[in-house]
Order: sequence, then structure tokens, then C-alpha cells
Amino acid sequence: MSNFLDNVREIFYYLRQYKSRTLMTMFGIVWGTVTIVVLLAFGVGVKGSMSKSMHGIGEGIVIMFPGRTSIPYKGFARDRYIHFSEEDAFLLKREIRGIASVSPEYSTWEIPVRVGSRMNKPNITGIIPEYGPMRNIWPQPGGRWIDDLDIKDRKRVVFLGNDLKDILFGKSENVIGKYVYIGETPFLVIGVLKKKTQNSSYNSRDKDRAFIPASTFASMFGHKYINDIIYKHKDPRMAKLTNQRVYEVLGKKYRFDPKDKQALYIWDTSELDKFVFYFSLGFNLFLGLIGILTLTVGGIGLANIMYVVVKERTREIGIRRSVGAKKRHIMNQFILETFIIVGLSAAIGFVVAVVTIKIVSLFPIEEYVGYPVLSLPVAIVSISILGIIGFLAGYFPSRKAAGMEIVECMRY
Repeated sequence: MSNFLDNVREIFYYLRQYKSRTLMTMFGIVWGTVTIVVLLAFGVGVKGSMSKSMHGIGEGIVIMFPGRTSIPYKGFARDRYIHFSEEDAFLLKREIRGIASVSPEYSTWEIPVRVGSRMNKPNITGIIPEYGPMRNIWPQPGGRWIDDLDIKDRKRVVFLGNDLKDILFGKSENVIGKYVYIGETPFLVIGVLKKKTQNSSYNSRDKDRAFIPASTFASMFGHKYINDIIYKHKDPRMAKLTNQRVYEVLGKKYRFDPKDKQALYIWDTSELDKFVFYFSLGFNLFLGLIGILTLTVGGIGLANIMYVVVKERTREIGIRRSVGAKKRHIMNQFILETFIIVGLSAAIGFVVAVVTIKIVSLFPIEEYVGYPVLSLPVAIVSISILGIIGFLAGYFPSRKAAGMEIVECMRY
């Protein structure tokens, strides 16, 4: 232990003797560390932002619309229109194990919603309670989502999108317990959508919608058929099999070929997760490569400096060898010196990177690229790359130092 401490003290003595050279060598490693940590942190941030945006519509859900048959089947001609009823949603839940939750969905744009002189014609959506959690629709504090009692009693209650609420009432007003008119019928406001990021939608964004109980919708507007069905996979890995079972179950009921993909239009959002995964993987690999190249340049600079150090201390190496120092002792000392330089540089680089990430996070960039995140994987990858480069930068110069002949060293 004492020998190790003596070596460390000696290394710091040499580093102080050549301050300018040490600082220039450390700068390359510091800059490389900052580059790789910040770039990878941005990669994680971009992935998180994309995932958050993609999941604004829901996570692992399927939106299914009725279509028109394109294949003759068991005596039925092609070009028959399929129409969904509420019962179809519950039929799928009963028959298909891969479906975790399901909701029918009514929609209309024909009815105005007004408060006093303020009026808007949003998408009015009739749904059941399961719809909210599936679609990541959460109420702001003080409000609630539609519940089973609202469905059972056909209550005239409405859950407003946050932008629709601002149009009808203004931004600062608390609207829970107030009334809006849908057509000529008053509806009690029970909740307002908590603001969320949603870059994909069907019909319209949730922030612009008015949600009412499906039973109330059907009784008020007299719609016989629903517009679509939403369901959520129990296991997204089994999505393809579950979707095929949907074709089979509804094909049996409506007499169409289960292979007829035009009879139903299925939008499986779990495909978005695959896109996010592979895009972010490629993006992070690209950013990581840039960081590695920058760090490698610093490592090459460090290796060159260590070769210079070996040359300058050739006579010292000869003296050490002549008094009994073994090759591995010489080699270990130079590798230790390299790791001390890399360790100090990496520590400074990490501090600078963290400060940079904190400063960048103060700017309103989340909507565009997300906030950079210094996660554990980023730290592990960075430390691993630093360790490899530090070892390689020190190994070859130290091997050269350890391989010198004593006589040649003494002549230097």
C-alpha cells in the first residue's frame, strides 16, 4: 500500500513539473468526456420526448374502424359495408384473451357546444370509463373522469379537453361544477383534461374534444352504430396474433373472410414503439460514435504524450531497473499515471457535462428535442469507453518503457 501511495505522490510530482503539458493533455480527455456524455444525454432525451409524444394517444392500443369487404365470402358479394355496434366491443373482450380493455367510441362534429356567447363545434365523443386510462386521458386536480354510474344513469355530464375549456370559459377560470350547452341540452362539467403532449391522433386531438358517457350519446343523438372500437393489448409482443383473432371473431359475426384486411382498418400504435426504439437506437449509436471519435482523439494525444514521457525518463527507467525494479513495476507505474490523468480529466469532464445539461434544461426545448438526461446507462457507457481508451493510451507506452534494456537506458 505504501509503495502505491509513493507512486501516486511521484506521479503528481511529475504532473506539477510539467503543468502546461499536463493541462493540454487533460483538455483533450475533458472535451471528449463532455462530448460523449452530453450527446448521449441528448439521445436519451430525444427518445423520451418521442416516446412521450407517441404515447399521448395511448400506449399499446389499437384503434379499429369498420371498412368494406373486398373478397366474396360464403355467398356474400364483395363491397359490403361493415357497421360496428357497442356489443362488438364487449364481444371482443369476452372472446379474445389478448385484449386487456376495450371501449366503443361514438363521434360527431355536428352539435355545437356553447357557454353564453362563446361557441365551438368540437368532436363530441361518447365512451365508457375504460377509454380514459387506455388513451392516457387524466383529469386536472379537482375534476374526475366519466364513471360507471354516469353510464348506468345516462347522466348529462361532460369532460372537456383543456383547449376546448379555454375557448368556452377562458384560461384562468375553474369550471368544475359549471354547465355547458351541447346543442340545447345543459351538461355538467365534471373534469378538464390534464395537459399532455400528443403528436398523433384520429378524429381530433384530445385537448379539443368533449367526452360524454356512451349511453347518453346514444340516447340523445340516436346513433345506431359506433364510429370505432379502441382496445389495449395485454402483451404487445402478441399484438399480431391478437389482431388476427379480431378479424376472426368479427368475420364470423359479419360474414366476411378473416383474411380480408379491408373489411376492418386496424391502427396498432404498438408499431410506433418499434419505430421509436429503432430510431433512437440508430440515433444514439450515431451520437455515441461522434463522442467516441472525439474521445479517441484525446486518447491519441495522451498516448503521444506518454511516449514523450517515456523518452524523457529513459535514464530514470534504467536506474530503477538496475536497482531491482521488475518490468511489471515499470509498466504498472506508467499505466497508473495514464489512469490518473484520465480519471482527473473524466471527473472534470463529467462536472462540466452535468452543468451543461442543467443549463440546457432551462431552455424551452422539450417540445422539440426533449431535455437531455444523464441516465445510469449513459454514465456506464461513458466510463467504460474512458476506461478502454485510458488503458490503451497507457499500455503501449508503458510496454515500451518496460521493454528497454538497462544498458541502453544508462547510455541515454
